[in-house]
Amino acid sequence: MQPSSRVTIRDVAARAGVSVATVSKVINERYGVSAATLAKVRAVIEELGYEASLVAQSLRNHRTNVIGILVADLEPFSTELLKGAADAIRGSGFELVVYSAGGRTGDPKGWEKRYLSRLSGTLVDGAVLVTPAVSLEAVPGTPVVAVDPHTGPSHLPTIDSDNLRGAQLATEHLLALGHRRIAFLAGRPDLQSAQLRKTGYLRALTAAGVPFDESLIRDGAYDPEISAASAHELLTGPERPTAVFAANDLSAIATVGAARELGLSVPEDLSVVGFDNVPESALCSPPLTTVDQPIREMGHRAISMLIALINGDEVERTHLTLDTGLVVRSSTRALP
Repeated sequence: MQPSSRVTIRDVAARAGVSVATVSKVINERYGVSAATLAKVRAVIEELGYEASLVAQSLRNHRTNVIGILVADLEPFSTELLKGAADAIRGSGFELVVYSAGGRTGDPKGWEKRYLSRLSGTLVDGAVLVTPAVSLEAVPGTPVVAVDPHTGPSHLPTIDSDNLRGAQLATEHLLALGHRRIAFLAGRPDLQSAQLRKTGYLRALTAAGVPFDESLIRDGAYDPEISAASAHELLTGPERPTAVFAANDLSAIATVGAARELGLSVPEDLSVVGFDNVPESALCSPPLTTVDQPIREMGHRAISMLIALINGDEVERTHLTLDTGLVVRSSTRALP
C-alpha cells in the first residue's frame, strides 16, 4: 500500500489478519464477530484512518447519515444559519455537508435542481435549501426543507421569520422619529421574504397616513453592490430621503457607505435601518439599527425538522414562522 493512496477495506483486512467479510461486519455493526476481533479491527481502522465510502454504505443500508445544506454563497446570513445547523446536528448521529456555489451559479434558475439530484439518494439522506432561486419539490425519497422560501408554489416544508411584521416595525420606528420621506431598498423579488418586507413597509406608511412615493423604492436584491448604486441614486436625487429602510443588513451597510462617499453623515443627515441582525450590523460604524430575525434558530429548526422527516417521525408543523424584533442602535435619530 502506497502511503498516499486511499486506504481500502482490503488494506484493513490484511493488516488485521481477517477476511474482508469480517471487516464489513465490523463496519456495519453486524453480529458474528468476537469481542477480541472486533477490538482488533477497530484499532486497525483507527490506525490506518480508514473511511468507508458513503456511496457504498448507502447502497448497502439505504442511508448515509449525512445531511446536505445548499447555499448560493457563504455570506453573513447563510454563515449564521450554518452555525444553528451545526448546533442541531450535534449528537444526532448525522453529519453535515455544505455545498456552496460560491456565488457563481452559472444558471441561477437551475443549479439547485442539478445539485440536489446529484447529492440525493447516494450522498445525502436529506437536504436544506437556503434562499432557493426556484420553486422546488423534493427528489423522490429525499426529504427537503427550504429556508427563506421562493415565491412560487411548492409543497416543501419551510422555515422563515415574520418578515411582514419585522418590516412594519422598522418603518414604524422611522415614522416615530418624524421621518416621512422614507426610502426602501427592496430585496430579491423571487423570495417570499423580500415581498413581505416590501408589503410591511407599505402597510406601515399607509397606517400612518403617509402617501406612497414610488420614486423612493429602489432595487437592492440583497446585494451590496446593487444596493450601493441604488442608494447613490436616491441620495443624489432632487428630493433625497431623510431615511432608508434596506431589506437586509448588507444593503443597509452599503447605504451607509454610499452616504459617506457623498459627504453625508449617518444618522445626522440620514437614518438607516437594516434587516437580519447579522454580526456585521453591530460592528459597522455607526452600529446599525436593524430588525432581528433568529437566523441561528432558523438553521437549528430546519435541521431538526429534516431529521424528523428522514426518520419518518411525525412533524407537527411543516411551515414555521419565527418572531422578529427591532434592535435600535446608532444609525437612526429623530428628524430635527
